This record gives sequence, structure tokens and C-alpha cells, in this order.
Amino acid sequence: MALRIRKATTTLLFSGGITHGTDRIARTGALLSRWISSVSSSSAVVADDESGGIYGLGSVLKEYEDYRRSLYGEITHKALLVDAVGTLLVPAQPTAQIYKNIGEKYGVEYSEAEILTRYRRAYQKPWGGSHLRYVNDARPFWQYIVTASTGCSDSQYFEELYSYFTTEQAWKLCDPDAGKVFKAIKEAGVKVAIVSNFDTRLRPLLRALRCEDWFDAVAVSAEVEAEKPNPTIFLKACELLEVNPEDAVHVGDDRRNDVWGARDAGCDAWLWGSEVTSFKQVAQRIGVKV
Repeated sequence: MALRIRKATTTLLFSGGITHGTDRIARTGALLSRWISSVSSSSAVVADDESGGIYGLGSVLKEYEDYRRSLYGEITHKALLVDAVGTLLVPAQPTAQIYKNIGEKYGVEYSEAEILTRYRRAYQKPWGGSHLRYVNDARPFWQYIVTASTGCSDSQYFEELYSYFTTEQAWKLCDPDAGKVFKAIKEAGVKVAIVSNFDTRLRPLLRALRCEDWFDAVAVSAEVEAEKPNPTIFLKACELLEVNPEDAVHVGDDRRNDVWGARDAGCDAWLWGSEVTSFKQVAQRIGVKV
């Protein structure tokens, strides 16, 4: 795919029609970020300007980062917001495998593939009469998911599964160096918060994984009563950190919930697994040396 982006990028970044200061960086960042999202799904993003020069997406990102540094200095953001499941941590074993292994003694006969299919189908359906899936401990929601996924409504089976996913054995960090990187980020003066669609088990889970102290704040949907991509949860995280949304960048693995939601709140946003693949890379893009 070929795009003429050099001229367009210059217009986005330096157009005299955009006001100066934080309003300019917020509006410009949102415009550029949305444009990047629209093209970054391509396997190869290459652009040529009218003089025949070749520019990759990395060139555009660097230009935007240089632009932020021209306004803010070497550190481009005052706060880092991090998604939990899929970015900070993931299940240590496939969820369908756990459902099947624990469920066998309760009579679950579906294969892992069938459980996964049924899980995805149930998870994507609207939940009850509420716009929130995770209310308090979210037991009713998860009981519905377990029953729909496995065909088993045994309450003891559900409680065993529910308890298992609160333990450190159930999860692993996506990036083993996360703790070291967050320490460096915080020492550089950048605040860090979790922003997650999760129930009230998240805080005890972070304690069990010994990573609660990595974060200055936790904005969990069950407490905020708003789920990503609702901008409210991102704005709550910024409020807890005492920063303006345009001074924060959010990192998450879901384009709709994390990237679009954060940008609708006025934050910068990077897609985990695509735009950034490690927290060291996140730190470097913010301007923190690790």
C-alpha cells in the first residue's frame, strides 16, 4: 500500500490552523493516532512524497515523538496507563484448558475447542439488563460464562474456577522485565496506573503477583462503574494520577477498548503487540532510559 504521508503529516503536526499548547498537542495527537491506526494494520506501510522519497510508519512515529519533545522536553508524557489482561498479564494456561481440566471431575465433556467457541460466543453477547459486565465481584456474569462455555452449572465447579483465577498460579506477566521498567519510569517522574475492565479481584491479584507497588493508581471498571472503551475510566485514572488526559499515554492490546477508548478521552495511545511489544520500548518512546 502506498500513501503520500509526508506532506499530510507535516500538515497535521505544524498547521497554523491549530492552536498552540496542550490543546494543540491533544488535537494533533488524536488526529495522527487515528490515522496511524487506520494504516498500521497493513502488513507493510510504505509512503512516498512528491519528490520520490520513501517513508515508513516508523518515520511518521518518530516525527510525532520529536514534535512532542519540542513542546514537553525529553520526557513526552507525564503518565503511563496500562491495560491489565493481555498487556500486563495473561493466563498461565489457555482458559479453555483450565475450564476442561477442572471441569472433568464435575462432568464437563466438551473439548477445549468447543469450550473456547462457546466462551467467545457467550462473552460477546450483551449481558443481562446492565451495560456493565463486571459489577462488584462479577460472580453472576462469570457464572453465566462458565455455564454457557461448559454446559455445567454446578456451583462448586464455578467456585473452584473463580477462586483459581485469583491466584498467582493462574497468571503470568507478558513482559518479565515489567517491574524493572516501571521502576525506571517512576524514577523519571512519570506516574503509572492500571486501567482495566475487571472485577474486584484485580487488586488482590496484583498483590498475589507482587506487582501492586508498581502502580500509583488502579482504575478498575467494577469500581469506576464504566468499562473501556468508555472514556470515563481513562479520565478517572488521570484524575487519580492528577494529570491532564493529553499528558497521558495508554498502552493496551485491544484496538477498540484500549486505543480508541483512550483517544476518545483525550489521551495518547499505543497498541500493545503492534506499535509497542515490550515495556522497555514503551519507556524509550516516552523518553525514559532503562
